[in-house]
Amino acid sequence: MGNSPGGSAQIDPAVGAPQAVIFKEYKLALLRATAMDRAIRTEERMARKEKRRIEPDNITELANLYLSRMPYKANGCRYHSFVVYFSNIQKLGWVEPTGQIEFSEFQANYAPGPPRKYFRLTEASNKASLREWGNPHRALYG
Repeated sequence: MGNSPGGSAQIDPAVGAPQAVIFKEYKLALLRATAMDRAIRTEERMARKEKRRIEPDNITELANLYLSRMPYKANGCRYHSFVVYFSNIQKLGWVEPTGQIEFSEFQANYAPGPPRKYFRLTEASNKASLREWGNPHRALYG
């Protein structure tokens, strides 16, 4: 929707973004959310143990520390699973191609790669419930 949750890059809803970029921002948002969740729990535990108030600065420092140590592949789905998920939301009509295409270029002596197609959310996606977004396969096949 272009709201850039959790510090993700802003995506213009009118232009959209390639599927790979959407996946990358999804993974990074999950990593940031996981690091923040761990930092909050750790700070709460430490404050309770030391009988002091919770310090927001400690939470920020811990979140940055956890984020720097967290491997990219640690959280969320793999790219293939995301492709399947994306295919289902395409079938439901929740995303549509914008018509904008970026051509891929590999190194010399290789055939050109497939173009990157841009996608954006549709009006139908705004009407879908969180439960449907959580499991589009069920929404698609019942």
